[in-house]
Amino acid sequence: MDYQSLFNTGLGVSCAVTGWFARELWSAVKELKADLTRLSVELPKTYVTRDDYRSDLKEIRDLLGRIFDKLDGKVDRS
Repeated sequence: MDYQSLFNTGLGVSCAVTGWFARELWSAVKELKADLTRLSVELPKTYVTRDDYRSDLKEIRDLLGRIFDKLDGKVDRS
């Protein structure tokens, strides 16, 4: 076996391994994109959005403020 055949065989094997590795990376990236898309769709169903949380917290604070105002009025009348 001459050096040119050995070099061609080695180059072919290294190109095949590199191609296989690139294909695996490509499929992993496609899978990650699909997972991110699925996550962006599912996330609002599972967790409360920041705006919803803030509006709910504001309602609770307003309600507590009214309760405290009523309690202060009761203390003043006694």
